[in-house]
Amino acid sequence: MKHKAELAIHQYMADAANGKSSMSEDTIQQVGNDIMEALRKQFGNKNERSEFSLRMSNIGRPTCQLWFDKNKPEKALPKGNSFVMNMMLGDIVEAVFKGILTEAGVQYENSKQVSLDLGEDNINGTYDLVIDGAVDDVKSASDWSYRNKFDSYDTLNDGDSFGYVAQLAGYAKASGNKAGGWWVVNKANGDFKYVPADNINVDEEVDKIKKTTHIVKSNEFRRCFEPEVEYFRGKPTGNTVLNSACRFCSYRQECWDIIERPSVMSRAKEPKMVSYLTLKEEYL
Repeated sequence: MKHKAELAIHQYMADAANGKSSMSEDTIQQVGNDIMEALRKQFGNKNERSEFSLRMSNIGRPTCQLWFDKNKPEKALPKGNSFVMNMMLGDIVEAVFKGILTEAGVQYENSKQVSLDLGEDNINGTYDLVIDGAVDDVKSASDWSYRNKFDSYDTLNDGDSFGYVAQLAGYAKASGNKAGGWWVVNKANGDFKYVPADNINVDEEVDKIKKTTHIVKSNEFRRCFEPEVEYFRGKPTGNTVLNSACRFCSYRQECWDIIERPSVMSRAKEPKMVSYLTLKEEYL
C-alpha cells in the first residue's frame, strides 16, 4: 500500500461487504447531494456552449487540441452515446469514494476552487480533496488504464495527453499544498489503489503550464505529435498510423487525413480498427 489511508479504506470496505459496518445517514446525504450536483452538471444547460478558457482540467492537454477547442470547436467529432454516462460514473465514483473516506475515519479537506497566478494570467479549477496537506485527485479508469496507465507515476506521465500531471501540479501550487497523487477506481471490478506522484516536479510542471498559456494566447497552430510507423510481429509494415497520443482526440479527423479501417495486417475475424495515415498500395 502506498498511502496510509488505504488500510482504513480496505478495512471499512471489507467490513461493509460482510455486514459489519454501515454508512451514516449524514454521509449518505453528503454522497446523495454530490451526485445530484453531478446530475445537474451533466444534464443541465446542454444546449449552451461554454466559452473557451484555459483551466486546470485542460491546461495539461496538447496545445494543438487546445487550439481547436479555442478556434474550431464545431469541428470536434460528435461525442458517443456513452460519453455522458462515463462522465457521470466518474462523478459518482468521486462522491461515493469521499463518503467511504468519511466512514473509514480518514480526515480530508473537501473540494475547493483555487486560482493559479501566472502573472498576466490566472488558471482556475477545483481540486477533489486534500489529505495530510497533499492534493489528491479521484479518477475512475477502465481495466486497461487501471493496470497500465495508472501503474505508477512514470507510466501516467509518459504520454499524458489528458493532462493529469499538470492538473495535479496546478492544484498543488495554487493551494499551497504538496502534490499527493491519484485515487484510482477500476470501473470493471471496483478495485482501487493509490498512485503517488512521487517523481513530480511541481515547479517544472508550472513552467510547462506557462508555456502552454503563451502558445495558446499566440494562437499559432502546430501539431504536437508525429505519425508512427506500424509494426506487425516486430517488423515495420511500410504503413504509418496515427500517433497513440492522438487516438482519443476529438479533432483527429480534422487535423489529419485519416484512413479509418480494420487492421490490414490482422487475420482475426474482427480485426481492430486502425487510423492509417499512409498505406502501401497493396493494401488500398
